[in-house]
Amino acid sequence: MRRYTAAALALAASMLVLACQDENSPTQPPGEPASNFSPGPTAPGDPLPFLSPSQLALFHQGMAVFATEFTPATGLGPLFNSTSCAQCHNDPVLGGYGDSAEVHVTTYTHGKRTCDVLDTLGGPVLQQHATPELQAAMGIVKEPNLPGGTGTGMRTTPIVFGLGLIDAVSDRTIIALSRIPHPEGVHGKPAILPSGRVGRFGRKATVASLDEFNAGAFFNEMGVTNPLNPVEGSVAGKPLPAGVDLAPDPEIDATTLKAASSFVKFLAPPSPLAQTPETVHGRALFAQVKCTSCHVPVIRTGFSPIAALRFRPVYAYSDLLLHNLGEGNKDACNGVAAPGEFRTQPLFGMQFLDMFMHDGVSETVDEAVARHGGEATASRSLFKQLSPTDQAALVAFVMSL
Repeated sequence: MRRYTAAALALAASMLVLACQDENSPTQPPGEPASNFSPGPTAPGDPLPFLSPSQLALFHQGMAVFATEFTPATGLGPLFNSTSCAQCHNDPVLGGYGDSAEVHVTTYTHGKRTCDVLDTLGGPVLQQHATPELQAAMGIVKEPNLPGGTGTGMRTTPIVFGLGLIDAVSDRTIIALSRIPHPEGVHGKPAILPSGRVGRFGRKATVASLDEFNAGAFFNEMGVTNPLNPVEGSVAGKPLPAGVDLAPDPEIDATTLKAASSFVKFLAPPSPLAQTPETVHGRALFAQVKCTSCHVPVIRTGFSPIAALRFRPVYAYSDLLLHNLGEGNKDACNGVAAPGEFRTQPLFGMQFLDMFMHDGVSETVDEAVARHGGEATASRSLFKQLSPTDQAALVAFVMSL
């Protein structure tokens, strides 16, 4: 059996990422016609290029599900944060950002480095609304605080553009990114889940597949049960009172869930804004201050049965790894991520944002950079050393993505 040294593995990983970052390398899947080689720019809400007619039909079916307003009679609640996917993901179009933030509550045991998401009590998402039926039965207007929680975190609504491409990145690619040595102290780790898969969705990389992520959103955000989450939750560990759950479980079927998930899977990432001399300079500075150690400009998808997702470049500006952002950012744990660890947030779609970081507290990119501690301390210091003009150029580049 051939054995490799750590240095050899690091070199191989470095070569992989260099290949991934070659923006001029071919993206054409084997056997596809040459006319598919160069897709044009995509606007927010556009489907991916190269979808088949049946996939486009499924995309539009799913769009209708995404926009559907649920009621208690059709499956809403009894606890919920929103009445539809579109209620949160709507800026600038369906699938975009939202202006609300959800609440996560968990318990972290430091000595054992274990995280309890309090799912037996209805966690980790603390729903902010209750249906009229639940209000009448229990006298509550939202989910009560979960007993035993040690960490609370706010989570803004991210875009879902381009998530199908992230879903198609192989676990091996993400793991290879974690093996690249960075002298400035960056040492991201893959979120290896109990299933053995690598998590890449959610602020803490708690979910490995997009289908599971979308099913979880129906359940956690709207209280809508589905084939992957078929049983209603509790109210702080107490079963739901009789008569408050009006729709039989599961409240959406596999066909409806597949359509909604396909809409998200087939959404194209928006094209960046036209580059200017300032943003071109800012792009060089972004690399110079080592932001690219975590916000890797481009990675590649692996094999997918869907040609539109197969062997494609993904300009996500993320390594999809967990990184420690320091004491000042500690809040809730989740999955294998400790309170201060977060997945590198993809930056495509930054052009639409007006609040930043996982909690939305930072009002500008400059403020967000200032909050980057832990593994990002060196990059934060390098950013501070730039002239005001150079700092503005770097920010302009980020906001063009």
